[in-house]
Amino acid sequence: MTQQAWLASYPSEVNPVLQELPVPHLPALIRAASEKYADTTAFTQCMPNGMNGSLSYRQIDQKSDDFAAYLREVAGLKVGDRVAVQLPNCLSYPIVAFGVFKAGCILVNTNPLYTATEMTHQFSNSGAKALVIIDMFADRLEEVLPKTDIETVITVKINEYFPAVVAGVIRLVQKFWNRSLPKITVEHTSFAKAVALGSTSANRSEVEKYLTEVNGDTIAALQYTGGTTGVSKGAMLSHKNLVANTLQMLQMVGTFIRPGKETVLTALPLYHIFAFTINLLAFFHVGARNIVIPTPRPPNNLKRAFENYKITWVTGVNTLFNALLKERWFLDGPPAHLRASAAGGMALHQPVATHWEEVTKTPIVEGFGLTESSPVLSFNPLDGTGRPGSIGIPVPSTEIGIIDEQGNWLGVGEAGELVAKGPQVMLGYWNNPEETAHTLKDGWLHTGDIAQMDEAGFFTIVDRKKDVILVSGFNVYPNEVEEQIAAVSGVKEVGVIGLPDEVAGEKVCAYLVTDTPAPSQEQILEHCRKHLARYKVPKSLIFVDELPKSPIGKILRRELRKMALEKDSK
Repeated sequence: MTQQAWLASYPSEVNPVLQELPVPHLPALIRAASEKYADTTAFTQCMPNGMNGSLSYRQIDQKSDDFAAYLREVAGLKVGDRVAVQLPNCLSYPIVAFGVFKAGCILVNTNPLYTATEMTHQFSNSGAKALVIIDMFADRLEEVLPKTDIETVITVKINEYFPAVVAGVIRLVQKFWNRSLPKITVEHTSFAKAVALGSTSANRSEVEKYLTEVNGDTIAALQYTGGTTGVSKGAMLSHKNLVANTLQMLQMVGTFIRPGKETVLTALPLYHIFAFTINLLAFFHVGARNIVIPTPRPPNNLKRAFENYKITWVTGVNTLFNALLKERWFLDGPPAHLRASAAGGMALHQPVATHWEEVTKTPIVEGFGLTESSPVLSFNPLDGTGRPGSIGIPVPSTEIGIIDEQGNWLGVGEAGELVAKGPQVMLGYWNNPEETAHTLKDGWLHTGDIAQMDEAGFFTIVDRKKDVILVSGFNVYPNEVEEQIAAVSGVKEVGVIGLPDEVAGEKVCAYLVTDTPAPSQEQILEHCRKHLARYKVPKSLIFVDELPKSPIGKILRRELRKMALEKDSK
């Protein structure tokens, strides 16, 4: 049995037990908020130069109904069909995501920066029937579509729903100045047309009927992750998983989030599970105004958002907070209305947390979670009782334990694998029973992270059992990078590890053994850039005579990392 020492550490106003879910699925959660906050602003998209567009809760609700009708009545999709969504933060994103849920379909979030190779894997593995993609990257589709089951393509403009004049300026800049609009050579429908077709559909008024076969245990999203191994897999997140985690987080923060009064900055991508659940679902549920940033890098892109809106909450990863603290404009004029900040996705470095609190005069707290847990498992209380450097205590109705290699429960202060159980834990991996059985055992999610619990029930991550590399909060799986490098002629062996990086948290480093003639560094990097997203491309390539291996010939990444760190310390 686990030792639930954390029960005494909840703030007095926080119920450690999540009450029965008030809604059967996500569309009901969305509809309730849309009706309650109908005429208030739901989303504002802020460009780096301050140009912006906004939509109200009522408009989001109506347009997502229209899109749901398009998917079912025009595109011909059915309950359970997968819809891949490849969008940056923009006004169209919530309409698309909510519309997919309302249609009874399954959302497949996809990084818009993915290469054709990565897109092909995710689309074919999920069996997606439709794709919603930002038009700037649609030139990859001619190569990708023939290898997938995608039949319907909807293209989105970054300036959808902006005022006409502003939208026109943005489009002209994209077309003639940035030259960022490629020719789209595959059959497609514009997002504006798709929404219009849905709004005039004969069954537009019967959207609720699409949900007769949908309940809490129905899959809502396939969120791809490497899990505890390196091959990308789709975590099946149910409507219950996502609704529960939304309410768990809101219950945990208590009165620090005020219904109808918050303005949250969303710089993290909404396709990432952290921002998806916290920023998109939780803050929508409480009637917040969401300021979405399409491109948060460089950090100066956030300047106008902080200047023009009364930001009360910021969510982010350590990299984002650290970058802002190096900006003179931010230090000279920190957000005057900020109430609190939440960190996740990667470890929050204590010097960064301390500096952030000194500059903003507000708390920043860290939580912990995985894609497989929708994502939040634990969070630090905001009442001042949180413990710096820890990942906090379990969110309501969540149980966390520490086990040894044999599966025995460990006590206070003992380090072992962190396992968790709760209503937010995924159903399993899509079409992958073997990995599901490896990760979910008797209802417990085995995280692959090494942690320990103190006497008050606060958990601290000690080390990672798995080899996943965290670059600015994004998972990079060594197997995937190694596979691409190994495909380069002349590469004999390769081992990929993560090493500390002041800016991104970790950087990808590759150690190689080559044949003669050996490929050049540029040849290898060029191949990686073609087949991997930018953040996955190695920052350094080190050529060696041999790699450390186990008796059965497995490359020992842990030994590689140890060697690299020892070398750096000399």
